[in-house]
Amino acid sequence: MPENVLYYGDNLDILRNREYFPDDCVDLVYLDPPFNSNQDYNVLFKEQNGSRSAAQIHAFEDTWEWDTESNRVYEEIVESAPEQVSQAMRGFYTSLRTSDMMAYLAMMAPRLLELHRVLKERGSVYLHCDPTASHYLKILMDAIFGPVNFKNEIVWQRFRFHADAKRFGRVTDRILFYTKSSSFIFHNLRRPFSDEYVKEKFVHKEPDGRLFRLSDLNPPGGRGPVYNFHGVKRPWRFTKEKMLKLEAEGRIYVKSKVPQLKRYLDELEGQAVHELWNDVAPVNPMAKERLGYQTQKPEALLERIILASSSEGDTVLDPFCGCGTATVVAQRLSRHWIGIDITQAAIVVIKQRLRDTFGDKLKYKVIGEPVCLPDAKALADRDPYQFQWWALNLAGARPVERKKGADEGIDGRLYFHDEHEGGKTKQIVFSVKAGRTGPKDVRDLRGVVEREKAEIGVFISMQKPTTAMRKEVASAGFYKSAWGKHPRLQLLTIEELLSGKGIDYPPSEQVNVTLKRAPKAKSGTTVTQPHLFHKKGK
Repeated sequence: MPENVLYYGDNLDILRNREYFPDDCVDLVYLDPPFNSNQDYNVLFKEQNGSRSAAQIHAFEDTWEWDTESNRVYEEIVESAPEQVSQAMRGFYTSLRTSDMMAYLAMMAPRLLELHRVLKERGSVYLHCDPTASHYLKILMDAIFGPVNFKNEIVWQRFRFHADAKRFGRVTDRILFYTKSSSFIFHNLRRPFSDEYVKEKFVHKEPDGRLFRLSDLNPPGGRGPVYNFHGVKRPWRFTKEKMLKLEAEGRIYVKSKVPQLKRYLDELEGQAVHELWNDVAPVNPMAKERLGYQTQKPEALLERIILASSSEGDTVLDPFCGCGTATVVAQRLSRHWIGIDITQAAIVVIKQRLRDTFGDKLKYKVIGEPVCLPDAKALADRDPYQFQWWALNLAGARPVERKKGADEGIDGRLYFHDEHEGGKTKQIVFSVKAGRTGPKDVRDLRGVVEREKAEIGVFISMQKPTTAMRKEVASAGFYKSAWGKHPRLQLLTIEELLSGKGIDYPPSEQVNVTLKRAPKAKSGTTVTQPHLFHKKGK
């Protein structure tokens, strides 16, 4: 049976690992690759120096730049991809040269090729993209999946009103819907009639208040049984016996010259979903599902896609899973799911979202995160920012959302309640250091605890704390609760966290505790580390 899995890492490397992804193993793919839709249109087509750093491309940080790495990938695709894909890429290069748009297409091509490989014959793929790049991506998708397997260019109206300078406001996204073959899963969906449609079409009312609209009784193609009905002789949709039965049921409207069929509003399933999706609202600032993730898509959007192109028990893959909307909706709809993201921040957010939505009993694997001290050191050396998110998640804390480089002395928070219902919300603040540490770091944390009026401060480090650091901790005293005394300042190493040691804070036993969500904070917990356990062995 398929398993639910979160992968941390570059999706191309992960998709190419056939132990993870054998051929024909996924039923549905939804992907929303990062794209700088706010960047000036002309900048995307400006030729660039091929020697630029590949760091931003590697991190998928909503920007794609032409450099030596994108040039290497382009040449690899031209030389080894199927002929139609090679031709498409060469055509793009003739037109776009070494622009950022060309870099975007060069990085998307190998990923789309791998997604085609892992998709089952009955599978479908939905590529969510910006209108600036959708036409290029459609040509690329035609080359990989075949023009005959193109089904729809869905237009999602994500804004009602949006003003842009010197052009009409951009209010829509594109979703390219392709299948792998002609034998694919598709469930016709219907949506509720809009108030405007009901008001316009259902203009008749029965004495009991039932609304209905009128439909003609013309037979398909004009071919049907010919007879006289209410003085009108012509071909009809139904036999005379059927018409008389409908009339006896009160379903024939005979006040007009030609009898018509009554269609009652309360008997109709709704309107068939078409390719203009103007009934799915974006995640508004007050929405319950909002996580503060800038590119977060509404659950209703993913629900429509998953219901239309998969069945219960199928596997849904999101290779750019971001804040995990596809994984959450797939789980709720009884599908298996696989999510991939290159940022530890995204993995943390998804794990906390899954826990908040489905509780601790949900089982899934997380592959790619550090599981030992050498892995943690490697992550810290490679990307201290990602290391910080991972370490906070390991401790059960909620990372504080901020831009890279900003430092207010707080890397994460954890909220708790140790009083009766309705009591004051208490907080623990965290500081994480991957490099050298000393007593000054502890004093700085103590100052933050006092400034924030926090109950406890936790310092997480890669290195073992010095004697001087321990003395600083001892001088801070204790926070007292009904469960006893808890050091106001606490030192934890990554090695201790990996071994299962946790934070000492109330309650010290498993009890029902409500954790208040921190404002403007991303969050996460692991599926293997205890969230409310604080002392080793508890």
